[in-house]
Amino acid sequence: MKKTLYLKFLLAYFIFGFFGFIVVATFVSSMTLEHLKREKADALYREATLIANTYASDLYSNETSLDTVKKQLDALDVYLGANLWIINPSGRMVLDSQAPVDVENETVIEGFDPTITEGSYYTVGNFFNSFQEEQLSVFAPITSDYRVRGYVVIHYPTNSIVASCNNLLNISYLMLIILFLLSLIILIFFTEMVYLPLRKITEATEQYAEGNMHYEFQIDSEDEIGYLGATLNYMASEIARSEDDQKKFVANVSHDFRSPLTSIKGYLEAMLDGTIPPELYEKYLTIVLNETERLTKLTGSLLILNNLNTKGIFLEKSLFDINKVIRNTAASFEGTCKNKTIAIELILTGDGLLVNADVGKIQQVLYNLLDNAIKFSHPDSIIKIETTEKHNKIFVSVKDSGIGIPKDDLKMIWDRFYKSDLSRGKDKKGTGLGLSITREIIQAHGEHINVISTEGVGSEFIFSLPIADEDNED
Repeated sequence: MKKTLYLKFLLAYFIFGFFGFIVVATFVSSMTLEHLKREKADALYREATLIANTYASDLYSNETSLDTVKKQLDALDVYLGANLWIINPSGRMVLDSQAPVDVENETVIEGFDPTITEGSYYTVGNFFNSFQEEQLSVFAPITSDYRVRGYVVIHYPTNSIVASCNNLLNISYLMLIILFLLSLIILIFFTEMVYLPLRKITEATEQYAEGNMHYEFQIDSEDEIGYLGATLNYMASEIARSEDDQKKFVANVSHDFRSPLTSIKGYLEAMLDGTIPPELYEKYLTIVLNETERLTKLTGSLLILNNLNTKGIFLEKSLFDINKVIRNTAASFEGTCKNKTIAIELILTGDGLLVNADVGKIQQVLYNLLDNAIKFSHPDSIIKIETTEKHNKIFVSVKDSGIGIPKDDLKMIWDRFYKSDLSRGKDKKGTGLGLSITREIIQAHGEHINVISTEGVGSEFIFSLPIADEDNED
């Protein structure tokens, strides 16, 4: 949609106005004129018939004089604004309301033919060349003794009818102009309420198409267009946020891969050029091996994150004892805990708690939480793992007495690759992905995970799982 849309509306508007005037000036004008002619002819015909049946009939029956009828015609001439005639079938003028009575000088209408109306009661023209201007002429026969003795003819100038028609058309033109102005107001309203918001939306989509996802616009409307604008703004902000997250992700991945690779390359080159003597090879090869393990762990975590998404994660749910899984996971850290003189205390509710979840992924959650707890706990400290049943949910708590998490970092610990400043010294091999993976696994189960932490005191992670329906147990 470019400027052509608005131009189309303007063009349609003016074409509508132009053809409106054309229609009124032609079709409506001719129909109005014909209507007025018929209406005037009807009125004059009634008058002519009345005269034919009274004054004119009395004239031919010798019940009244010519002068008396002439006076009556003169009065009707003024009243009707028309010329009244009484003529014989042969065309001889008997009386003319606009001429004196002259018996000696008779006027004869040459070629007079009363059948010229062809079944109608009026005709339009110069009436057998009797007038220079066009006249509306009405016939009414005068009968006496069952014979047609003459005709009453009333002539009315058509220019008077045209004048009346023009007066009516002027009213029509005025109404048309008013309608045109009202439609102009509607067009202006349409421009403000529809077109301009659409232009804003179009400009916004062009900006987004060029990659400017931070472009913002506002539409002050609560209708569908306003909703469309708000939705488009929201979409752009989400895309911008997604792009920012992607850039951060790539930057973090690049950094986390570059550091160990740089170390590995440096140590290996030092060995090859003799900078590192052979007696130290074991020490530095161990460092290279640790860095390789770090890369392997990072790659595995990235693959997990790539497969984990809240819309399409595949869960192989089954019924299992969460207490048993906790015991087995805790047992796998026995060696690590012994080296750091850290004890794991299990506070488990009941002999067994059945949950309905993906056992493999829940094991990974427990592993990540225990790994972090051990990593950031002080020597000779205790890590507590507790299970409780409440409101048809199983709550699992992993609590340590380590360095804790700063208050400002609590909202960011779930972000990918995020490491707090306090953890960087202790988390030499960490990827910053463990908690992100943990949260996505729990959310994929439709559950929640929360953290309570005090800097210098310790942290507690609590997540929920759906309790198993015993009726479904095999």
